[in-house]
Amino acid sequence: MIAVYLSPVYLLLCLYVLYRLLVWLGKSCPYLRKKRIRGPVILLYLLPVFCILMAFYLKPSPERRILKQLSNIWLGVLLHSLLVMGAAELIRLILKHSAFRGREKLFTARGHGIIGGICILCICALSIAGVWSANSLQVTEYELYVEKEAGELEELKIILAADLHMGYSVGTGQIEQMVEKINEEDADLVVIAGDLFDNEYEALEDPEALAEILGRIRSRYGVYACYGNHDIQEKILAGFTFSSNREKASDPRMDAFLEKAGIRLLREEGLLIDNAFYLYGRPDAERPGRGIRERKTPAQITEGMDQSKPIIVLDHEPRQLRELSDAGVDIDLCGHTHDGQTFPGNLIIKLFWENPCGYLEKDGMHNIVTSGVGVFGPNMRVGTRAEICRIIVHFGSAQ
Repeated sequence: MIAVYLSPVYLLLCLYVLYRLLVWLGKSCPYLRKKRIRGPVILLYLLPVFCILMAFYLKPSPERRILKQLSNIWLGVLLHSLLVMGAAELIRLILKHSAFRGREKLFTARGHGIIGGICILCICALSIAGVWSANSLQVTEYELYVEKEAGELEELKIILAADLHMGYSVGTGQIEQMVEKINEEDADLVVIAGDLFDNEYEALEDPEALAEILGRIRSRYGVYACYGNHDIQEKILAGFTFSSNREKASDPRMDAFLEKAGIRLLREEGLLIDNAFYLYGRPDAERPGRGIRERKTPAQITEGMDQSKPIIVLDHEPRQLRELSDAGVDIDLCGHTHDGQTFPGNLIIKLFWENPCGYLEKDGMHNIVTSGVGVFGPNMRVGTRAEICRIIVHFGSAQ
């Protein structure tokens, strides 16, 4: 119920931004101080502020989809507004106690209006760039060496995707772009490291079309996935979930969707592929899902495997890296972090994860964390990239 406790903070932040907007309007043009102008401005501002709450209580419908999409854009705009206004406020306080030429002009009504205009331009620029970045999928390449024989395979091309978050922000357009980029790579193996869905099956723009698009993915050994913490049917408000006594599990329609799309779901399950290498899919650490109370330890995962063959683990969250390495895992592929998704998250995320994004060698094990394909919450990326990963794995002792 953290969303309930944080709602007053959210409202206070929204009121602060509104206050600054009204002050700027009043300083930039005295005519805009009139009530008949301010009234519509306030009403227009309050629409995105409360559309989050309105969408939460509405049943699945076209109206709810519009409100959800609007609220996701608004959350990004609000974040950038707070960052820009906070920076402007800090600079103002510093300059207020500094002596310099032209200081008086800076603190006049005209100067205040100009600064406000610059702030609004910065907010708009960050938000537009964030939306563009979130919808521009890149390919990141890694080259790994595993000193194990993999049958007759000398190398393996893996395409790693994660965090599709198919729903209100990510629809058929983004998924079609992803599938096209994957197929351009002519991969041996395609893996999706969790969070294919965005908590609500009803959020899918067009389930039939999405399943058909995903079904076009081509690879030599097939497409495999594990579930993440958002691949469950759960109420969510502004990024925060609501606790309930119901089991945290995927909607059966999600499981059926993946089967229809030709994606093999690995839930605490391992496969020996082409008698060459192992692929193991772990359930999510936070929400293991239906029928799994406690997931296996890394040692239990590799128990019974022929550890002379390469072992690849697919796990949504980059946890237990040392334990996985000690258990004989060679490659651990993850997502979840979004690399913080938008500034300053890309800086803060480094405080919480040993490998927040990218490559890390952990006692001989290769760990790769992708920033993901889609977005969660704000439909924007600033300082991070939407990506799939091309991973070329070389087997044997020659490097």
